[in-house]
Order: sequence, then structure tokens, then C-alpha cells
Amino acid sequence: MNELKQYGNLLNDIKNRIRHAQAKAVFSANAEMIQMYFDIGKMILEKQQNEGWGSAVIPQLAKDIRNELPEQKGFSERNIGYMIRFAREYSINPILQQPVAKLPDNHLLWKVPWGHHALLMEKIKDQSIRIWYMEQTIQNGWSRDILGLMIKSNAHHRQGKLVSNFEVTLPKPQSDLATQSLKDPYIFDFLTLTEPFQERELETELVKHLEKFLIELGAGFAFMGRQYPLTVSDKDFYLDLLFYHVKLRSFVIIELKKVEFKPEYAGKMNFYCSAVDDSLKHDTDQPTIGLILCQTKNKIFAEYALRDIHKPIGISDYELTCTLPETFKSCLPSVEEIEAELSRENNK
Repeated sequence: MNELKQYGNLLNDIKNRIRHAQAKAVFSANAEMIQMYFDIGKMILEKQQNEGWGSAVIPQLAKDIRNELPEQKGFSERNIGYMIRFAREYSINPILQQPVAKLPDNHLLWKVPWGHHALLMEKIKDQSIRIWYMEQTIQNGWSRDILGLMIKSNAHHRQGKLVSNFEVTLPKPQSDLATQSLKDPYIFDFLTLTEPFQERELETELVKHLEKFLIELGAGFAFMGRQYPLTVSDKDFYLDLLFYHVKLRSFVIIELKKVEFKPEYAGKMNFYCSAVDDSLKHDTDQPTIGLILCQTKNKIFAEYALRDIHKPIGISDYELTCTLPETFKSCLPSVEEIEAELSRENNK
């Protein structure tokens, strides 16, 4: 009987907490919902730890909340399980060394959507890495699907890993921001190219899938053009891809190479950066940055190539995980063959 009363009290406490959350302003709706889920998870967790309640309470709570608050969504058995896990894992935040319940209302945990939290708890064990993905989600506006793709591609291992000379060619904090804005390698798994392909084909496909390309590049990149023309001393030159980075306040030139990095690529990019600085850069802009993307690179060669270069340049690899070999392409049916086969099937 006492246990039944305790359960009734718990149910009432949860219902009151839900109603309190509903009364909050729309502006802070997500933060209040996350805090509500944390509080509810903590209530249940404390009962389980102090009273010895088992997991059977979860389906009962899900059923009773659904019956007594039918308009309230998000209280399935699965989601209540996430709430308990959320409270368990963040009761003491190892990064901040203080109870989550006492964190300020604008704390990072409250800003991240609940679906993102559930995904992070499923995929990432290390909380410091989770915090990194939370920060990137807020900064870049990642949807849950995009977050999943970034986790799958190990984005946290790639950020700021490129070979560059930013430290000696850019002042702080611009050099740090430039380093953290670029990565190595870049993953272009949204492309399907047939070997052998040319650099121009890669360039064309990236522009064709510009939205996904920009997501992989990261927040802040604004596309300026492909084969962007420059004229220097009556001679025409063409940049593979030109961007403007709104956070860095600088133009970013991307040159694509189908082969391993060669030292002469750095000299050519140095020339391009100088030309863009003279012809496009505004007085309020920061120096133009060059990014050379190669299929592979020798890190020692890359570091030596950049040592005496005066313009800020980074060198990264790119990976194409959906490249089809030429032999496989020949085995694929053409559109005409597929249509003919469908026609035969329909006429049977």
C-alpha cells in the first residue's frame, strides 16, 4: 500500500512538472523541455536507486501519463528510458564538474534538441566528444540526420587536422579560427564517380551537390563560383572553386587535385591568393586563404612546401567512398536496357 502511495506521489510530481514546463514561454521551449526530461529522469532514477524500483515502472508510467495527459507527447517507454539515462549520465557533468540541475538556463545541454541528445547517447560514449558535437550542432545548425552523418564520418577526429602555415601567416585569433574551420580529410561520400575520372569531373559533381558539399565544408562558407576568372597582367587564370567565409571574413580558394600533393601546388596557390587579395579583397577583409585538396599527401612534403610561403595555405586529403571501378561500370545496365526489360515484363 505504501509503495502504491509512493507511486501515486511520483506520478503526481511528474504531471506537475509537465504542466510547469507547458507554462514556459515559446522562446525557451526546447530548453525547458530538456530540463523537464532531465528532472523526470532524475525523479525516476532516485526511486530506482533509493527504493529499489525496477524497470517495470517505466511501462506503467508511460501508460498512466498517456491516460491522464493524452495531449502530451513524448512519453513512450523508449523515451522515458532515454530520460533516465540522460539524468544518470549528466547528473554530474565531467566537463564542468557541477550538477547539471544547477547549470544556467542558457547552458549548452539545454540548447541541443532532444532527438540529438538521444542520438549522442546511443553513438558516443565519451562525454567530452559529445560536448564537441553539441557545440558544432549549435554553431552549424545541424539537423539530427546531419549530426548522424557527422558522427559516422568521425568529424571530431578531422576538425583542425590539416597541414597549414596559418600560425606564421595569420595573426591570432584568426590563425586559430582558420585552423578550426578546416579539416582533414574531407569526406565526399555523397558523390559517385567512375574511375578514371578527371579533376574537372570532381569539381562539377561537387558543385552539382553544392548543399552537401557546403555541409561537409562546415559553417560559414558562401559559394562564389566555379572556374572563377582572374586576370593578371593580361593573362587569364581560373580558380577551381572560390568561397567567402563569413566567420573568417576572407576569401577561400579551393584547388582540387586528382593526384598526390606536389610541392609546386603550394607555389601556384600562393600566386592565386596574391591575385585575389589584389583584385577582390576589400580593405575590411582578412587575407585570402588557400585550401589544396588532394587524394593523398606526404605530410613532410606538405610541411616543407609551406615553410617559406607567405600566404595562408592549408593542405588536406579528400576521400570518395562511392567511387566505381571502370570494370564495374561496364556491368551496369543502361537506362535503355532497363526500360526494355520492363517493357518485356509488362507484355508477358
